[in-house]
Amino acid sequence: MTTRRDFLRKSIIGTTGIIILPTIVPSYVLGDKAPSNRINVAMIGCGRQAVNPNIPQLLKSELGQIVAVCDVDKWRLENAVKQVDKGYSDRKSCSYKGCRGYSDFREVLSSKEVDAVMISTPDHWHIPMAIEAAKNGKHISLEKPISTCIGHGRRLVEVLKKYPVITRNDSEFRTLPQFSRAVELVRNGRIGKVQRIYLAVPPELNGEALPPQSTMPVPEELDYDMWLGPAWEVPYTEKRVHARKAYGRPGWMRVDSYCNGMISNWGAHLMGIAQWGNNTEYTGPVVIEGNGDFDKGLWNTMNRFDIRYEYENGVEMFFKIERPYVRFEGTDGWVEIEYPDKLTASSDTILNAEIGRDEMQIRNLLSDKEDFLTAIKTGKKTLEPLETAHRTISMCQLGLIAVKMGTQLKWNPGKEDFIDDNAASAMLNIPIREKYLKM
Repeated sequence: MTTRRDFLRKSIIGTTGIIILPTIVPSYVLGDKAPSNRINVAMIGCGRQAVNPNIPQLLKSELGQIVAVCDVDKWRLENAVKQVDKGYSDRKSCSYKGCRGYSDFREVLSSKEVDAVMISTPDHWHIPMAIEAAKNGKHISLEKPISTCIGHGRRLVEVLKKYPVITRNDSEFRTLPQFSRAVELVRNGRIGKVQRIYLAVPPELNGEALPPQSTMPVPEELDYDMWLGPAWEVPYTEKRVHARKAYGRPGWMRVDSYCNGMISNWGAHLMGIAQWGNNTEYTGPVVIEGNGDFDKGLWNTMNRFDIRYEYENGVEMFFKIERPYVRFEGTDGWVEIEYPDKLTASSDTILNAEIGRDEMQIRNLLSDKEDFLTAIKTGKKTLEPLETAHRTISMCQLGLIAVKMGTQLKWNPGKEDFIDDNAASAMLNIPIREKYLKM
């Protein structure tokens, strides 16, 4: 009988160097977990986030397989191809190489071989790529934060209504047991009626501001114009993009043209938990006010903020930079969860409460990647569809606008617009350079 290793070795290699497996593989050869039965995933963006958590997690999956990687940095692209090929070679004890490298994401999206994409690019590229992915019928796992402004996120949500693709915000916090447990207790009324929510993000990106940098030659391995993409054309300097041939925390995370900074970077995790526990995943506040400080120079995101939100039902939320936690206070007690897994409550009765069969059980302990792939297999929604991710990051961006405006703002969560404030409304959209695509 043909063994799995023999079958893979005898597979046909096309002119591109990709191993092409038959559409139908005999079950006696590979069984239900055959590569032909798995979801073909392409990685778009091969930086720090991709090579550390994302690619290794997907390599372990029995539901999907990475068939393509894409990056505008040739060094990163070549490394990602090697990482995937080696991962499958080690796992399967064979010379199977099913990964193809691309420098242009549009070629990935036009490939019939690709079923789903995992987008791990700088934030300013998230929405344009996700929109094009949806239009090409690709399921989408999108790194957090999904957008750099509310208007772009709403545009994606509207596009997704027209295309039946599965979507997932790639944040693992909803699948962390203690976080989902905290939300389960709150949404099942174990602390009574929610009155106040406190949350904070860590000061990871804080430090000395970086002064303006001199223009540098563009590295030979980087397609800088494509890296800029929808962002405005500006001279290259390394601290604006990422370090050459390295995977440290990139400079673009502190430049407001490409990222909102820590308010959204970690806020995408913790605000998502706050919104989930408050059962406001598809809506938002009616009042926002806050204050904060911004770095000066090339790195110019917020280094301090203190923001207050008020919902229509009277619930108040307070958001700042401190330590990574979410605290829910209700009429009958409180629950607090601090990253990574410190769960406390005002009483052991609350902390140890059992959730009955007829009550809402929201825990889903699949990893974020397995949740995404399972949803594609079953046709069901993921635990964090992109519309909820949009509402989550909108909360962060509303706070950012309130700090910039320096005044109390009134918000219509249904229309997603400010009430009687044209200056604030003008900040909902960031103009883009439409050289590569239109949103």
